[in-house]
Amino acid sequence: MLNIGHRGAKGHVTENTVASFLRALELGSKAIELDVHVCATGELVVIHDFTVDRVTNGSGEVHKLSLGELKALEVTGGYSIPTLDEVFDAVGKNCFVNIEMKGRHTAQPVSDFIERYVAEKGYHYNDVIVSSFQREELEAMHAINPKVPLGILTQASIHQAWQWAEEFNAVALHPHFSLLTESNVDKAKEAGYKIYTWTVNEPEDIARVKALGVDGIITDYPDRI
Repeated sequence: MLNIGHRGAKGHVTENTVASFLRALELGSKAIELDVHVCATGELVVIHDFTVDRVTNGSGEVHKLSLGELKALEVTGGYSIPTLDEVFDAVGKNCFVNIEMKGRHTAQPVSDFIERYVAEKGYHYNDVIVSSFQREELEAMHAINPKVPLGILTQASIHQAWQWAEEFNAVALHPHFSLLTESNVDKAKEAGYKIYTWTVNEPEDIARVKALGVDGIITDYPDRI
């Protein structure tokens, strides 16, 4: 079972920073989960929200700000917003990476990024999984590059996630842990899907999803898994 650091070690270090990802690995994660948007100058940047307001000393929409403008901001704790390249360069091949397509129009640049790392840096497609809640991004990625492993995120319906998984030939379902039952986990496994569940922080919830036999737990506290 994979211990997956949610936005790094979000419970310990400011989310989606290089320091947070490295802390997750120190605390036992064998995988990290991160969120990507495309900024105004075309780079993939690692940040969760559609605006910078919550986690930085600035204001504005991520897709309207250049990389230079984003880099000039200070993330809570004295960090900076990293590019996807910077995160991969920091963690190396020491972990599996779950790239969530959070922003719009991220499928093509994420595909290009993965293609570059496979062609030039010795990565394999199975070193990553690309996930999203957004049907249009999943559909685009499947059309652009069907070799990229897909995970279907859902907060409301495993049934809908399953339908999308079939449609886009996904390899995994990423349901909120509250949706999990012994029956639906078993059915997913029988169908060949991995189950990576989120965001599981409390000891009793961790124990329950472990007992269900999930393939990975996405958590703010990797040290608790």
